[in-house]
Amino acid sequence: MADDFDIARLDEVIHGRVRLGIMAFLAGASSANFNELKTKLQTTDGNLSVHLRKLEDAGFVSVVKRFEGRKPLTEASMTPAGRKAFLAYLDAIQGLVGQGGAGT
Repeated sequence: MADDFDIARLDEVIHGRVRLGIMAFLAGASSANFNELKTKLQTTDGNLSVHLRKLEDAGFVSVVKRFEGRKPLTEASMTPAGRKAFLAYLDAIQGLVGQGGAGT
């Protein structure tokens, strides 16, 4: 029913295109390094950094920075809270799509 349609169910932290891409990629991988994410999401260093920080601040992603030899390596992985939030986001999308299309 259209009365049940509630756009507020969407998590705004996840909903952005790049953040959604990060979460979707990490949902299928145990972790990903910065360059891998940058390539897959077709984004810039600065843009990816900002979105990773937002997900990290929300507790959805864990970011570990270390050195491999002399080269810095940044790796991201989804936290248990992030996995729960991502599944809730997918459920909300499914609910909105199902409810929005029910009358057509």
